[in-house]
Amino acid sequence: MRHRRPTIEDVAREAGVSRATASRAMNNLPGASTATRARVARAAGELGYRPDPAARALASGRRTAVDLLVVNYDPDLVAIGGHPYFGRVIAGMTTALDGTDVHLRVHVTPLDRAAATVDSVARETTVGAVLVNVTPDLAERFRRLCPQVVSLNTPAPPVPLVASENTAGAYTALAHLHRIGRRRIAAIHGPAVNACATSRRAGHLGLVADAGLPDLADRGEFTREGGYRAAARLLALHPDLDGLFVASDLMAAGAVQALTAAGRRIPDDVAVVGFDDSIAAICSNPPLSTMRLPVEEMAATATRALLDGDLAPGWLSGFPVGLVTRRSTDPAAALC
Repeated sequence: MRHRRPTIEDVAREAGVSRATASRAMNNLPGASTATRARVARAAGELGYRPDPAARALASGRRTAVDLLVVNYDPDLVAIGGHPYFGRVIAGMTTALDGTDVHLRVHVTPLDRAAATVDSVARETTVGAVLVNVTPDLAERFRRLCPQVVSLNTPAPPVPLVASENTAGAYTALAHLHRIGRRRIAAIHGPAVNACATSRRAGHLGLVADAGLPDLADRGEFTREGGYRAAARLLALHPDLDGLFVASDLMAAGAVQALTAAGRRIPDDVAVVGFDDSIAAICSNPPLSTMRLPVEEMAATATRALLDGDLAPGWLSGFPVGLVTRRSTDPAAALC
């Protein structure tokens, strides 16, 4: 009886890895560790697997890339590279890829088309993908198709995760406002579907409960215009507010414009703290106190993890955030 020729799927099964990882190992592509390459080579030898020369040539000539997949909640955002947060993600990833022959591919999708984009990117990626704003269910779906994936700040067990201390950071921001004597503190949050927004909302609620403050809040959808509108609504409902926590610097820049337009002095009348420490915080007038989010370092860590390969389920790299005080809460602070 003739035996069928072993396939790459057989090798992957024998080595205990995915087909994509076995292919990367056999073709000497990034995304598989030294130990995995050895295990795959051993399995191939035991099975007598010999790759098809034409297929291998095609695979080895394929342009290797790390994919960045962003779900964009802002219908008015055209180019994510100009957005303070996404621009920092791209900067961190390109830093990690410097000196390699691996390229960066960027995919942006609205939420209503995210599932189809997840499927497409997961099937085509070579080294792996970094997910930004991808909901937990879709992140898990991606990992079932391709295990080489890292989610940025959106927990989706068992998807590997790089995360910042959003809840603790928001608590620290509000605690700072409370410490400098503010007692009518409001908050502007991001979209409910976003994990960072919900985590920062949890930090806000924690301080409100601990300090016995009223829960004064609105939503700004992580946009400047949204921050402006939310601040205007809060001022109309609570004209005596004296502190404002805004869950992103971009929204905070809009909130500062609304406060100024209403004749409120910052920080004399209303002290403001943002979140991110992006260029929007420095360029605001006055410059914003904010929670520094190490976006570039986080994105670089996620990218290097993909290059190293073999991300175990539940892999986690955590990053603290820290308070940066500027003139929006402290009149005596330096300009930058």
